[in-house]
Amino acid sequence: MDIAELRRRVEAELPRVRRDLEDLVRIESVSADPARAEQVQRSAEATAALFAAEGLRTRIVTAHDDGVAPAVIATRPAPEGRPTVLLYAHHDVQPENDHAEWDSPPFEPTERDGRLYGRGAADDKAGIAAHLAAIRALGDDLDVGVTVFVEGEEEVGSDTLPALLARYVDDLRAEVIVIADSGNWDIGVPALTTSLRGLVRVDVTVRTLTHAVHSGMWGGVVPDALMALARLLSQLYDADGGLAVAGLHASPAADVDYPLDRLRAESGLAEGVQQVGTGPAVERLWTQPALTVTGIDAPRVDGASNTLTPVARAKLSMRIAPGDTCESALAALTAHLDATVPWGAQLDVDVVDTGEATAIDATGPAYDVARSAFERAWDGTPPIDMGVGGSIPFIAEFLERFPEASVLVTGVEDPDTRAHGANEGLHLAEFARVCLAETLLLHDLALEPAAH
Repeated sequence: MDIAELRRRVEAELPRVRRDLEDLVRIESVSADPARAEQVQRSAEATAALFAAEGLRTRIVTAHDDGVAPAVIATRPAPEGRPTVLLYAHHDVQPENDHAEWDSPPFEPTERDGRLYGRGAADDKAGIAAHLAAIRALGDDLDVGVTVFVEGEEEVGSDTLPALLARYVDDLRAEVIVIADSGNWDIGVPALTTSLRGLVRVDVTVRTLTHAVHSGMWGGVVPDALMALARLLSQLYDADGGLAVAGLHASPAADVDYPLDRLRAESGLAEGVQQVGTGPAVERLWTQPALTVTGIDAPRVDGASNTLTPVARAKLSMRIAPGDTCESALAALTAHLDATVPWGAQLDVDVVDTGEATAIDATGPAYDVARSAFERAWDGTPPIDMGVGGSIPFIAEFLERFPEASVLVTGVEDPDTRAHGANEGLHLAEFARVCLAETLLLHDLALEPAAH
């Protein structure tokens, strides 16, 4: 079947697929909110119904038969001699936070200027929709085995995923795994994600006093905890703003240009503010470690008294480069904090959570087929091998559980998707290309039975 026919089929399916996507977006499947657990269950049921309607054997499963984090497994067996392809997405979404920050209601899908806005419209209910579009477009001509696996707790860390994979390992085994939870380099430029930074989060507590005291009586002699914490945090960075923690891994990145004007526009960097760190921008984003102070416990400015604060806390989010490990990076960070805490202040470092970095060897027949599919879907623009500065720890779980599989990390996002933020939006023209690319991939894998 030629690309013109496949393109025609995808285009014919897109209106129905979009309606199904909009129906999913209307379900408030916020996994971080216990009050909306029923919505997460409803989302799993709606997802299962979509694939059951296409003739796949469909089940809603959990790791421990407790109804927590419902996932969907839908299968169509492979014809003799053909590979099985696992199609991953997740149906849970991030909290929408302040509705006032949205230009339209977060759970009412709304189109503006070629984008479909709504929480989960991209991350990651569009991943579900892309899988659905490819299966529908191929119909009876789908000549590979397909297992659709739609997780229900990705946005809260996939805590039960290892147990879920272990329990259903035989149901999920595949020669090729397509993870639709990443993005593309730019509008009109596709990508395969081949590396992701890992995550180490800690809470740092500094104590200098057993109780609060008057700043006029003791200031200038006794250090307060905020003063100590500020100095401790400042020593995490060098003069260029790069991370000053010794012993962390870094490596080169793909030779991709990221112009300053584009970086400034896409990141929201305010006028006059300089970049931090050294080296190519993509290395600083993908293959160098970074650390962000994401929260501080301190007295509020409004109503603050003339008091020396005895205890202060900060939450540190450290991204670690592919090639490093959480254990090694945590040891390096802890050693640095111990060595730089000022004035003998008492220091506690408590681990919040971790997620390993990932590097994928994106070579072999399945990757060749995928690159060809992407290039044709994007009208001759070949995909780049892209890193991601954020973390998707569950990918490491797939690589460990299915070491013989070719893992392709793709997705529907673009630099202005604003996943996790207000006004999350799906670029509809790019979504159409994603659907065509996945259709081509499944079609071409059937022609290459050894592509795994």
